Amino acid sequence: MIPVNEPSLGAKDLEYVTDCVRTGWVSSAGRYIDLFEQRWAAYCGRRHGIAVSNGTAALQLAVACLDLKPGDEVILPTFTIISCAAAVVQNGGVPVLVDSEPGTWCMDVRQVESRITSRTRAIMPVHIYGHPVDMAPLVEIARKHGLAIIEDAAEAHGAEVRMTGGAGANAWRRCGSFGEMSGFSFYANKLVTTGEGGMVLTDDDRLAEKARSLRNLCFQPGRRFFHEELGHNFRLTNMQAALGVAQLERMDRIVERKRQVGRAYAEHLAGIPGVELQVQREWARGVYWMNGLVLSESCGLDAAVLAEALKARGVETRPFFLGMHEQPVFRKRGLFAGDRHPVAERLARRGLYLPSGLALTDEQLEQVAKAVREALA
Repeated sequence: MIPVNEPSLGAKDLEYVTDCVRTGWVSSAGRYIDLFEQRWAAYCGRRHGIAVSNGTAALQLAVACLDLKPGDEVILPTFTIISCAAAVVQNGGVPVLVDSEPGTWCMDVRQVESRITSRTRAIMPVHIYGHPVDMAPLVEIARKHGLAIIEDAAEAHGAEVRMTGGAGANAWRRCGSFGEMSGFSFYANKLVTTGEGGMVLTDDDRLAEKARSLRNLCFQPGRRFFHEELGHNFRLTNMQAALGVAQLERMDRIVERKRQVGRAYAEHLAGIPGVELQVQREWARGVYWMNGLVLSESCGLDAAVLAEALKARGVETRPFFLGMHEQPVFRKRGLFAGDRHPVAERLARRGLYLPSGLALTDEQLEQVAKAVREALA
């Protein structure tokens, strides 16, 4: 079975983790945590990095730093992982949804302004499967209405967006550099993996201090077991950070390999009737975190049927996200009643992604493409 993801770990990863074991710095303190925070923040053009236990924790902390009041709203795409909406709900806010843009599958920025109300506090763009959200107009909308941006860059390590208008016209900015705070995941299937792990990035000294406190149970600097706020145990270990440091040293090669895989899939899957691939916009430099496809209605089967056919041919796949407005857990809470988001609904039913990990070989990729062609013949 060709797995949907397999990480690529090397000698440097082993060397740095071994150093942690040898020196005894295996828990939530050590030089690799400091290095990882500093270097990842710098790579993304940020001043502060706060390493956490996973990407969901990163979103939880970022939204918590907004100090939402009951009823405060955060606008986000319906087509995303549940962590995004959950972070808003669990911090006392109300998620407000927009549909996807059909080509990139990212949030449709054109719908955002119509969803702003007097209760809106923030916008949460989510870069989907390695392709960035169109950040130039979104930044302008946030500026115009005085809204915070909490950027979910969990799937877009190294991706870039070309900005238009203003002083920064035509300048390329890396995903993770936008808004008040941004969040990353370093799960096993990400371009940089620490097994589990995440990071919050910000340029704001106050927000960085608050996020660090919330990450570590809100211990007081001068009185450790005295608490004025409730925090979380969201710490990352030094051993996990060591993996991140090692991979960041080869980040350019990682990004280029992901782009090679994306281009190869586009070439091998071109011309198959009924197959739609994620559109790569001219203002974006995506990283093809996952290589997905959507089946047009004309091909006569949906994604679930194709997944079974590929499994029978030795190819593992994953379904696309189910929109937040269709999630039973939120419906039970009375959220999103009457919401319809047709693009996201179509993606959920007709989309899946193919093996895309860094350990995927060219031969395996060709086998996957051949299996897709056979399954749809």
